[in-house]
Amino acid sequence: MRIDLGWKPRPWQRAVLRQLKRFSVIVVHRQAGKTELAIKKLIDAALRSRSGTALYGYITPHRNQGKGIVWERLKADARQIPGTVINEGELSVTFAHGARIRLFGADNPDSLRGLVFDGLVLDEVAQMALALWGEVLRPTLAAREGWALFIGTPKGINLFSTLYYKALDDPTWFAARYDCNQTGALRPDAITKLQRELTDAQFRQELLCDFAAVSDNVLIPLDVAVEASRRTVQPRHYDFASKILGVDVAWQGGDRSVICARQGLACLQFVIKRAIPEKAFAACVASAMLNWQPDAVFVDTTGGYGGEVVSRLGDAGHHVTGVCFAWKASNERFANMRAEMYFKTAEWLKTGSIPPIPELLSELCALTFSNDNAANRLTLESKDALRARLGCSPDLADALALTFAFPVAARTFGEQHRGVGKTLHDGDPWAEARR
Repeated sequence: MRIDLGWKPRPWQRAVLRQLKRFSVIVVHRQAGKTELAIKKLIDAALRSRSGTALYGYITPHRNQGKGIVWERLKADARQIPGTVINEGELSVTFAHGARIRLFGADNPDSLRGLVFDGLVLDEVAQMALALWGEVLRPTLAAREGWALFIGTPKGINLFSTLYYKALDDPTWFAARYDCNQTGALRPDAITKLQRELTDAQFRQELLCDFAAVSDNVLIPLDVAVEASRRTVQPRHYDFASKILGVDVAWQGGDRSVICARQGLACLQFVIKRAIPEKAFAACVASAMLNWQPDAVFVDTTGGYGGEVVSRLGDAGHHVTGVCFAWKASNERFANMRAEMYFKTAEWLKTGSIPPIPELLSELCALTFSNDNAANRLTLESKDALRARLGCSPDLADALALTFAFPVAARTFGEQHRGVGKTLHDGDPWAEARR
């Protein structure tokens, strides 16, 4: 049976529907019609489903938000389809053959755990917690090999930007971005008026869909971090530099304990452990030290969380250095050691290379700074505030920043070049050529 809901998709919407893959990320400006596209995609998938138990979800940042924006539109379409049952309490529509579409809020992730979905739409993904996709939603699609469509408008660095850049680099995903000059949804005079009324950053973000259009106090711009994740550094440009491990120990049960290995311009590897006791994590660090033979190991002891790791490693004969983020910086420009380490990291990223880990990009690019204090020193946004915005602790970024705690001389260089008169220091691959 053919059902006509009276929808006439715009050219950009037709193009998207033709190119969708199992996982697709669509970045579109405000008022372009992305919600309408998503609703029609869900209805079409549900009606085509041959399973009487098929379940499709539409997820917004808050359930009430979905009820106000999506629910009325979904009901209006569903009423045109014979045999549809509408459940106001559950915010669901059930079609005659049993397939359902149901609305959920990302603010209650526990309501999503354990469900089995055939397809999902995540709307306004920029407002959702970073861990929502990997830890909660992705497993719900495994049993039936379900699909997911992510839609929204940029809002800085978050889950949406992470997924978009992942989709660009992964050929099994689909990514598309449409600004106000491409969709035909707004008249030219309306665009001109908005450009006059909004700030430059607001216009670039809301209408031009620019993920990098963030405030001036972001420490690491997104384009710098993305370029570093795509940059390849040849071993001859770093294999003589000092080998450093940065170790971030979990503060709370949901945090991760992370080991970062960096040598000169290359951040080589991250070892990530979840819900691991300090005793067991100390053994992981010891193993990494024995395997890689680093020149220095810096362990975060802020708040005392890494103290046991440092103590156990020391008792086992391993030389490590505890680092407290609140310590006084060596340079008076910075309010504390945390600010100094991160500013060094930001400078290093302009030429360095990092693994293409989505969570790392989000953590690095979310951090803001200011010098609004009596001493006019550069200070960073607090870790608690950053955790609240990201939905998790910036453990990977902290581990990388720890590799810049102190300058480290490479022992191997001194052994191979005795009598040269200088020791090559970390992060300077051109020193030998200049000498």
